[in-house]
Amino acid sequence: MKILSLSEVSIRGKRLLIREDLNAPLADGRVTSDARLVAALPTVEQALAQGASSIILASHLGRPPRGADADTAPEFSMRPVATRLSELLGRDVTLLNGLDEAANLPAGGVSLLENLRFLPGETENDADLAKRLAKLCDVFVMDAFASAHRAHASTAGVIEAASVACAGPLLVKELQTLESILKNPTRPLVSIVGGAKISTKLGVLDRLAELSDTLVVGGAIANTFLAAAGYEVGESLIEASMLDEASRLLSNCDPLLPQDVLTAKEVAADAQTRICSVDSIPNDEMVVDIGPVSRNQLRDLLLESGTILWNGPLGVFEIEAFSAGTLHLAHSVAESSAFSLAGGGDTLAAIDLAEVQDSISYISTGGGALLEFVEGKVLPSIAQLGSRAR
Repeated sequence: MKILSLSEVSIRGKRLLIREDLNAPLADGRVTSDARLVAALPTVEQALAQGASSIILASHLGRPPRGADADTAPEFSMRPVATRLSELLGRDVTLLNGLDEAANLPAGGVSLLENLRFLPGETENDADLAKRLAKLCDVFVMDAFASAHRAHASTAGVIEAASVACAGPLLVKELQTLESILKNPTRPLVSIVGGAKISTKLGVLDRLAELSDTLVVGGAIANTFLAAAGYEVGESLIEASMLDEASRLLSNCDPLLPQDVLTAKEVAADAQTRICSVDSIPNDEMVVDIGPVSRNQLRDLLLESGTILWNGPLGVFEIEAFSAGTLHLAHSVAESSAFSLAGGGDTLAAIDLAEVQDSISYISTGGGALLEFVEGKVLPSIAQLGSRAR
């Protein structure tokens, strides 16, 4: 699909509104992982280099209650993001408290709108809100791949309402990288899908089963596959309603399942654990990670791969005692000479924990958008940009 890119638009002396996904994790009023902020920097720097008169950045942050604002829900304020962006850019990024303040902003500088989800009508793709956003700029730049699957006022409606709408370099790079992997990957292609539920990733599993030379499943998703294969999984989290789908996938593509697992009686930092084969999981315990045999098997597979696509952890990696499998996976992906693409919030957190960011070929900012794109769905923002480019 043809879309107009920022590099094709004359923006000298123009006001820009750039929709980024700066939905960063916060703790104690500080950004704890700035991966999405860092990913957005080249777009801001390109806009400045091309002579934009002023830049307003916009993003959502979390899921604030309906009707909330920065005063009633300060934990959802973009202020820590503005502070960190200022540090990363080496220049002040002013936080704008609302659209009125943004509309009266003098030319020059870089600003950040307060949380878009404080605005009534944002998630409903309200047409009037989309028009108000469009009036803030001469050129609207959609650069938030991670939000491209949402038909919101700031991601879809504003594209239709803006005088000029184009895609930012981060969005363009995300699309090009994903299309390359899905259409012409270096073989063998190994896809790793972890997480909790088959139901949220069924379409992705079906698509990757067709595309991949090896499909690896992990986390609670693997528990459901093990149960469908006839193994007793004790108290492990499974989706009973998805056992038939898991059986279908088992017969169609023979995904790689764990051979051994780490089990515990409870998900707690001080829980007693044991390593056992998948055919001897205790009835009163649950799977919380993969075991060493499975870790080494996966490493060997990845070292021989040509392309790696990774989404989702292999266990309850947030707890240190259950993190070995996911961290070993991160290090194995980093060690492999294959082109690797990793995406999704938990995946990015695992990469940060393993400190292998610089050794992953491409880290996607997308979670849900990544999954929907891989599944083959048309993302609303991309469709709108395509309609404007005709």
